[in-house]
Amino acid sequence: MSTTAQYASTVRGASAQISTANTNRNGTGTIVSVFTAGSSGSRIDDIYIVATGTVTAGVVRLFISDGTNIRLWQEILVTATTPSTTVAVWSYTLLNQALVIPSGYSLQAATNNAETFNVLVTRAGDF
Repeated sequence: MSTTAQYASTVRGASAQISTANTNRNGTGTIVSVFTAGSSGSRIDDIYIVATGTVTAGVVRLFISDGTNIRLWQEILVTATTPSTTVAVWSYTLLNQALVIPSGYSLQAATNNAETFNVLVTRAGDF
C-alpha cells in the first residue's frame, strides 16, 4: 500500500446506451459496458442516467465486472414519465460515489424494461 495519497491523474468520461429488457440481478442477460478502468485503476465520482423518451415504472441496474464475474452494485428506480414541453424526460444523478475500480474491472448497466436510457460517467479519472 502506498504511503502517499493517490489521485486520479487523467480525466475520463464515458457513455453507453441501454435498451434491451433484462430483469436479472445476477449478472446474466444483456448488460452493456459503460466504463472500463485504466491500466492503474480508476475512480468514478458522478454518473448521470437519462431516458430518451417515455418510460414506465422500472429499474436501471448498475453492475461491476471483474472481467469474469458481474455483480449487482446499484439499482435506480425509474418512475413513469411522459415527456412533453412542460415535463422533462426522466433522469437521475449519482453524485460523489468515489467508486474505485482496479485495472480489468468495468462499470456496466442494464434496464429492466425495453426502454432506452443513456448512462454517462460525467466525472472520473485514471490513477
